[in-house]
Amino acid sequence: MKKRTKIILIIVILIILCASFVFSGGMPENGDLWENAVYTEDTELGSGEKTVTVEVVAKDRFVTFTLNTDKETLEDALSEYDLISGEDGPYGLYVKKVNGILADYDENQSYWSLTRNGEYLETGVSDTKITDGEHYELTYIK
Repeated sequence: MKKRTKIILIIVILIILCASFVFSGGMPENGDLWENAVYTEDTELGSGEKTVTVEVVAKDRFVTFTLNTDKETLEDALSEYDLISGEDGPYGLYVKKVNGILADYDENQSYWSLTRNGEYLETGVSDTKITDGEHYELTYIK
């Protein structure tokens, strides 16, 4: 009788663990998003005529880049310092990696959101013209 009670208890525990796995959305995200980040502290780069700031936000952390550049578009300014990468598409660069942090919609429904002063833009990084003093945010969304 004691052995049967232990088996039933183990089965109940396994059922509870399986149910919590299913209802929590599966396995937790692999590791810390920031483990592959190139920069983990605010950083100033370049020596161009225009200065723009780009805040990279992922989970509960962020880092701000101050870019001094002569580039015309946000893509060119960020690419100049290898801060973004992705795939070319019909609307320009589809940003998949920012500061070494990967957002892959096909893998886990995550992506990078682009805003200027907290407001969504109608353009992507390829078509966003920059001017001196602007502030952008690239936010990891999942």
